[in-house]
Amino acid sequence: MTRSPPPAVDDRRMNGHDNPDLGRLTAYFERHVQGTSGALVAERFTGGQSNPTYRIADSAGHRFVLRKKPSGVLLPSAHAVDREYRVLKALQETDVPVPRVLAYCDDPRVIGTPFYVMEFVEGRIFWDPTLPELSPADRTALYEDVNRMVATLHRVDVGAVGLGDYGRPGRFMERQIARWTKQYLAAATEPIEAMDRLIHWLSAHMPPGDESAVFHGDLRLDNMIVHPVEPRVLAVLDWELSTIGHPLADLAYHMLPWHLTAQQFRGMADKPLAALGIPSENQYLRAYCSRVGRRDVEPRSGRSMSPMRCFGSQRSCKASSSVRWMAPHSTSTRVKPG
Repeated sequence: MTRSPPPAVDDRRMNGHDNPDLGRLTAYFERHVQGTSGALVAERFTGGQSNPTYRIADSAGHRFVLRKKPSGVLLPSAHAVDREYRVLKALQETDVPVPRVLAYCDDPRVIGTPFYVMEFVEGRIFWDPTLPELSPADRTALYEDVNRMVATLHRVDVGAVGLGDYGRPGRFMERQIARWTKQYLAAATEPIEAMDRLIHWLSAHMPPGDESAVFHGDLRLDNMIVHPVEPRVLAVLDWELSTIGHPLADLAYHMLPWHLTAQQFRGMADKPLAALGIPSENQYLRAYCSRVGRRDVEPRSGRSMSPMRCFGSQRSCKASSSVRWMAPHSTSTRVKPG
């Protein structure tokens, strides 16, 4: 999040494609968002959100964030902002740092598509996992706090927070591998022999057992708001892919930066992590296992994690293929895990 207030934006420009009608939105805020004062102005965030996201401010300087479903023809399970609202609301009473949600609207007469409103959290977003902006000590502290946050998320009692029916029970990895394989093959623009081998390997090495936890689905560092000056996470964003699923699959995708380079995609596999103050993969995994009480994962050997890492790589490759496929197409393909 940038820390400066949003500039006044020409209402005519904001009323364009996928941008809210500020007159109708102001009337909605006055009725449903407590503390709103006067006409609203809006600024659309950039950075690749598949659900259009806006910083909203009223005449008194109160700031909010609005996320809406895109306009147009969409896949049935894509862009489910109602699910985002539901999981954020459910987690507000836990120790998982999430923005406080303020309202949800499914009336298309307001701004054309469903949307929800949440508090604006002031802080920093880091795009480079090596955190060049921080000192080694702050890098260590921030990765420790991120690790704590991920473990806290995976220890949430799903039933106690009302998310028992948030995802389909059982066979999570089997269903995920089948879904991502199907989507990868549909989006592939050219044959990739390594991906074909990976698909066959995953089918033959399905992880044993099944577990259920709150599954974020995209726990990258750039989906977290960090305190303006302290090395700690204030809010986890972008819950579009969230469901109930295997926590180790969520963790494995979260830990892909240890296996990727910056050239491949926001990775740090070729960086001197110890000198930077960043934990090694083994150290990070060991800390997570200690926090959640796991003894079935051996950090040095990676037992139980190899299929999960490969699944994370398959997801990443599928996403890249979708980006290439979507260039000449207009319908989004981003869907939640099933």
